[in-house]
Amino acid sequence: MKSEISKFVANEETTIVEAMSLIDENAQGILYVVRDGRLIGSLTDGDIRRHIIKNGVLSAPIKDAMNKEPKFVFGSETDNAEDIMRQKKIYSLPVIDTDKRLTDIIFSSDTHKRSVNSSALAGTPVVIMAGGKGTRLYPFTKILPKPLIPIGDVPILERIINRFNSYGANDFYLTVNYKKEMIKSYFKELSPDYSITYVEEDKPLGTAGSIRLIKKKFGTPIIVTNCDILIEADYEKVLRYHNDSGNAMTIVSSLKNTTIPYGVLHSSENGQITSMEEKPQLSCFINTGMYVLGPQYIELIPEDTFYHMPGLAEQLIAKGLKVGMYPISENSFLDMGEFEEMKKMEARVNSGEIN
Repeated sequence: MKSEISKFVANEETTIVEAMSLIDENAQGILYVVRDGRLIGSLTDGDIRRHIIKNGVLSAPIKDAMNKEPKFVFGSETDNAEDIMRQKKIYSLPVIDTDKRLTDIIFSSDTHKRSVNSSALAGTPVVIMAGGKGTRLYPFTKILPKPLIPIGDVPILERIINRFNSYGANDFYLTVNYKKEMIKSYFKELSPDYSITYVEEDKPLGTAGSIRLIKKKFGTPIIVTNCDILIEADYEKVLRYHNDSGNAMTIVSSLKNTTIPYGVLHSSENGQITSMEEKPQLSCFINTGMYVLGPQYIELIPEDTFYHMPGLAEQLIAKGLKVGMYPISENSFLDMGEFEEMKKMEARVNSGEIN
């Protein structure tokens, strides 16, 4: 097997969480699964997402989630690979020999790479919570409101809006409070070709409370997001999943791997140690701060009350309504809420890894 394709290959016992990291690293959204060097399956980020949504565990082997009938070509057919990828709407093809051994991988040319559906979010309102003081980023936020702190040469809020706008979103609601005039002045000078409605808080109302200040009655699901995160996901798929699932609310969730910096002890009922783990890694899904919400559930948010979106999620669950998650990889979620995270975000933007 060629060494340059090794980062796109895994064995069938690789765990789901390990595969997510490998897919993050290769940046092509796919792994090919081999047994004794022979191709037996493929695994995309979509396959992983479907596995997780169906309550699949992160420690499961990827053979439980992989596509067992992957498309492929023989070495003698590589001249037709581009046409096959176009017809099948795929972006890579493994090359095998007559013994099904993986010998190469062909990736699609730039002429038909994945592109954003520029009308996917047309008519979808986007509410961005931009009223907080950003105390964790002090003293930067003593001068600028957090939404205007630049990542690279573009304020974080403008980056968020641009990404939604690239999917066709044109109707934005900014909930503002702290240094709100600076935010309004910035976008007035920018003169964007999308609509911004400012929702002004007289007092902090949390990540959900200020939604009740919006006078318009929405007829479609709305997207609600914090102003300090970048989500590198396909927003068309997020909205489609929400609509197809019948969720009252969908929470975009990110994998988070955390290493416990101690030796962890496992014991039996009588206090006898049964095993020990040195600095184990825990994996779980966290709330990114991006939501899709059915418009009829806005009425459940109390008026003139400090109230967060997780509180609304709990209220929906208590009523027996569906609250689902749309999982993304750890590398697809960037949070600038603290200095170290902001530096990481800026480094990835400056490197060209994030648009």
